[in-house]
Amino acid sequence: MKKRIAILGSTGSIGTQTLDVIASHPDRFEVVGLAAGRNTGLLLEQIRSFRPRIVSAADEAAARELREHVGSEVQIEYGEQGLIQVAAHSGADMLVTAIVGSRGLAPTLAAIEAGVAIGLANKETLISAGHLIMDAAKRRHVPIIPIDSEHSAIFQCLNGEKRAQVSRVILTASGGSFRDRQRNELAHVTVEEALRHPNWSMGAKITIDSATMVNKGLEVIEAHWLFGLDYDRIDVVIHPESIIHSMVEYADTSIIAQLGNPDMRVPIQYALTYPDRMAGPFRPLDLVGAGALHFRPMDTERYPSVRMAYEAGRIGGTMPTVFSAANEVAVDRFLRGDIKFLQIEDIIASVMEQHQAVGHPGLDEILAADRWARERAASLFRQ
Repeated sequence: MKKRIAILGSTGSIGTQTLDVIASHPDRFEVVGLAAGRNTGLLLEQIRSFRPRIVSAADEAAARELREHVGSEVQIEYGEQGLIQVAAHSGADMLVTAIVGSRGLAPTLAAIEAGVAIGLANKETLISAGHLIMDAAKRRHVPIIPIDSEHSAIFQCLNGEKRAQVSRVILTASGGSFRDRQRNELAHVTVEEALRHPNWSMGAKITIDSATMVNKGLEVIEAHWLFGLDYDRIDVVIHPESIIHSMVEYADTSIIAQLGNPDMRVPIQYALTYPDRMAGPFRPLDLVGAGALHFRPMDTERYPSVRMAYEAGRIGGTMPTVFSAANEVAVDRFLRGDIKFLQIEDIIASVMEQHQAVGHPGLDEILAADRWARERAASLFRQ
């Protein structure tokens, strides 16, 4: 039988690459649900190519536009309820959560409660509500398989090993668009410069997060929840080539690493086919051609967002939610030209400083902290 896949964020970078993988294996996969934002043109193309049962658009106007073109053959929904319907009521075997931001939280929880396996590419879900997500997954016996290249690498390096014998995990970071610039050179960098990632093809938000290294900070918190590790056992190193995607060190000092070309389709396909592996439309890694691999220590003075992420994670409660939400708003403001690049970090620091964390929050408290952080982040550094 074909594995039935639903995708949240189908028109984004991870979503389109997931569909690329699925299209390469039409005998193995069936698309049953798609959810996207306002790129109705691309979403319409995806509907025609993959013929899902249910689709969710950003709002009522986008849903109406889709209905005019596809008629009644596809169920068209919209908004948050539409996301939940795609996630939990599409008949999917696996939900790929590639939607950006905290909007992925409610539909991911709904999918878990429906017994749907999760292919996780939405960092903010675990950042904001890791305790809720992991508890629900454990209770419902639902697998959560990471799609981020770093967490997929760790997931693979842990296969067949005893978790009690893990000393630490080592996340690798490319260094982002400005890895070869000093901090004093970043005051007036442009959006266009920040979006030129040297290694990866990703969406705008995650590319900016890579430049600030917020992305790596979020991955540290995500690794804490995915693998049940204390923050003292999660390290970060800069690895400019992005060939080693992450590593696990064991009690005997052995380090197991996962290597490959920087191609997100590889961890996407691994999540879709796990525990099996299969050939795909990928270029094999040429180790001789790659030559030397380089590593640099993480400098939290150069990248203060990593320090702030560890701080948020160790405080816990609603603080990681605030860290993530403040960053999301700040990145959007930078992309719109409303603030300067370094003010992204200033906004995160200011919002965290003003927040009184709530310990062991429920969903309502998480959403309230998220709203508060967004409002604060939107109000700072107004021209």
